[in-house]
Amino acid sequence: MKLMVFDVGGTEIKYSVMDESLERRESGSVPTPMTTQEDFLDVLCGLYQPHRGEVEGIAMSLPGFIDSERGICLGGGALRYNHRREVARPLSERTGVPVHIANDGKCAALAELRDGALTGCRNASVYIIGTGVGGGLIINGEILNGRHFTAGEFSFMRVGNGDWDDPGTTAGLVCSTMGLLEMNRRFNGFSTDDLLDGRQFFDRVHAGDKGAAEVLGRFCRQIAMHIANLTILLDLEKVAIGGGISKQPILIDTIRKSLDEMYENPSPYFDPGLPKTEIVPCRYGSEANQVGAYYYYMDAYR
Repeated sequence: MKLMVFDVGGTEIKYSVMDESLERRESGSVPTPMTTQEDFLDVLCGLYQPHRGEVEGIAMSLPGFIDSERGICLGGGALRYNHRREVARPLSERTGVPVHIANDGKCAALAELRDGALTGCRNASVYIIGTGVGGGLIINGEILNGRHFTAGEFSFMRVGNGDWDDPGTTAGLVCSTMGLLEMNRRFNGFSTDDLLDGRQFFDRVHAGDKGAAEVLGRFCRQIAMHIANLTILLDLEKVAIGGGISKQPILIDTIRKSLDEMYENPSPYFDPGLPKTEIVPCRYGSEANQVGAYYYYMDAYR
């Protein structure tokens, strides 16, 4: 079965035509509209139109608290215009094909559980570093949704010691790609005009830039602390790192190193019997959301 697959993020919409072999054709990306839901649907319909008659349905990964059965965003995440609004039904009406939507982190978790880096795990998680921090939890071998569909929303967890109303302590701002770049700007005294993108930052790391290397170490320690807390709470066997910057092996290596150092040099209140998770890259990398969206659609409609 061929499906049109969308991975909607806070920055861009990745798309492809995918079949049972998970081969992606006609793939690409466009900027995510940040204006209205009508503009959002217009973009999706424009991407679908060239493939009308070729695909049997649309599978979509979205940020926010997603009720997949009703096709509703109970919380729009980065896309505020989707808050408490239907997405699947209006898109289906405009395209004439079935539409299934699911949360981005849960899509990635399903892909990695089904035949990826987390296959066979009882308790595990994906940790997707992007515009925010996407999360998907696998508990007792199944994707955890929660009564309010908020399980795995790591972006809203606090990772610092600031006040509750300080947004700078949320994982979505501290442990995201934008958090990394903002940390680099502040630490190295750059102006807002000097803000790098992820590729430029890692180019500096690989070139031996000491300031960039220091920032990477601090950033990865924050992520390691976040993952350690999740592991202590949920007894996670593995955590698979995904998102665009996860293609950089040095990111995974530095997170592992930070976690090792925390366990090798514990605080006085750390019990050596506490579990330590294994850090692995997502098998599907930045494509995990699209693969998981495909699986969710197939589970729902076949």
